[in-house]
Amino acid sequence: MVARFLSLKLTLMGNTFRRSVWQTIGMIVAALYALGVVGLLIAAVVGLGFFGDPAWAGLAITLGGALAVLGWWVIPIFAFGVDATLDPHRFTTFAIPRRTLLAGLAVAGLVSVPGIATVLLALGVSFAWLLQPGVLLVSLVGAVLGVATCVLGSRAITTLLAPVLESRRYREVVTIVALVLFMTIGPLVGWLANGVEGSVEPGSDSSTGMQLLPLFEQAAAVVGWTPFGAAWSLGSTAYDGDWAGLAGRLAVALGTVALAWLVWDRALGRALVRPPVGDGSGGKAKGLGVFGRVPFSPTWAVTARTATYWLRDPRYSGSIAVIPLLPVIMYFTSQSTGSFFLLLATGPFVGWMLGFSISNDIGYDNTAFALHVSSGVDGRADRWGRAIPMLIAGPLVAAATVVASVWVADSWHLTLPLLGLAFGALLVSTAVSCAVSARLVYPVAKPGESPLKSPQGAAMATLVSQGIGFAVTAALALPVFAVGIPALMLGGVLWGLAAILVGILYGALILVLAVRFGARVYDRRLPELLQQVQSFP
Repeated sequence: MVARFLSLKLTLMGNTFRRSVWQTIGMIVAALYALGVVGLLIAAVVGLGFFGDPAWAGLAITLGGALAVLGWWVIPIFAFGVDATLDPHRFTTFAIPRRTLLAGLAVAGLVSVPGIATVLLALGVSFAWLLQPGVLLVSLVGAVLGVATCVLGSRAITTLLAPVLESRRYREVVTIVALVLFMTIGPLVGWLANGVEGSVEPGSDSSTGMQLLPLFEQAAAVVGWTPFGAAWSLGSTAYDGDWAGLAGRLAVALGTVALAWLVWDRALGRALVRPPVGDGSGGKAKGLGVFGRVPFSPTWAVTARTATYWLRDPRYSGSIAVIPLLPVIMYFTSQSTGSFFLLLATGPFVGWMLGFSISNDIGYDNTAFALHVSSGVDGRADRWGRAIPMLIAGPLVAAATVVASVWVADSWHLTLPLLGLAFGALLVSTAVSCAVSARLVYPVAKPGESPLKSPQGAAMATLVSQGIGFAVTAALALPVFAVGIPALMLGGVLWGLAAILVGILYGALILVLAVRFGARVYDRRLPELLQQVQSFP
């Protein structure tokens, strides 16, 4: 039965290559990227074991393995619905013993790009102890237990929290939290690393790495006794000859695997009998609000629906939640580099990103785009209806970001040039989005799914479409930069006013021309657009 689950998962995985060329390319690129990263990590750790200090290899395996377990356990909570090809509820009518079902799902859970990469990495880094055969054997046992901890713990947590994960309100909240963490973790790590580097005493004979070794050793000593790192620390503990510690950490690792299996078994048994369902209560109708108090027109109808997306759809509202964090992120980055250039560039960058955020609005519509086709909405109404909400809120957000950045940097004399750059970037990027979104549409997460979920095969299409859009935006924004950058360098009120006038007038001209172009493309390709959107996986 376990072999049957494995063959089923392999068959489903192979069928993804038959759906579309983009899915095939995306899977191949993801597999090659994962293999490249795994190969580099294995080479680095094994090289430490052969040519460097084996203690460093043990620390790398322990701390890196703990991070892998943490990722397997935490990421599915945020990226809900990532892999539901073998949903246990689909096997309820087959009378499969629960223990057999658990074993089959556990093995099949490894048949994916992350699963295969984790197995290869866990086994590969164990050969850092190749010169010590006994330690190598212990490390391989730890690698098997580490992989089991990853898979069983992940399944146990997601199955146990299934009733909560099915809640739409939970998905919306956790999406925003995940985006906030994703946006802030990189700059914070860079800021902390810069602080650690700055704490090294000048003229010290020891390198920064050697001074950090005691810190890493203390962290590994603590993590090695936790469920996250116990299995991964077996090799280094055997290398140190700490047999009592080896027995204790082996007990922790085995206990973690057993507890994860027990929790998953109980949670799955409850889920198969009482699967998570909604509470049956529908949402209250809220009406159109202010949109219902104005004369109706196709343009205003599209505007109302688009504005509703920004307020109620977590795929859009998550982007809004991240924007206030950009000045904070740029501040920490500027602190690391010692320059406020990135902080001052936040306003124009926010304007650019806001305008470009509607470059795939038709793709986000999904099957709701059929309403535009069936109701006969023409291209100009569709293009303006999608741009108006951005033109109302975008300048306010961009201006607030500029004011915040110049206030923190204490550079108020740069306010006018930065406003000109921000308004110009917003209008030009919005114009390009109105034109490009009528021609280049790529798969995105469906309504109700996690914004962190990327449909299979969408990576390359997204990269190409966004690359073309960014290149066109940069080319069309050259006049804005040609006036705004000298205004920043020369200063003065006249230069600042010139930057604002050029940014607004030139951006408005490009927007009007782009809407006309996008409307013609939209009207000509309307059937193809509907067919393309409905074919998305």
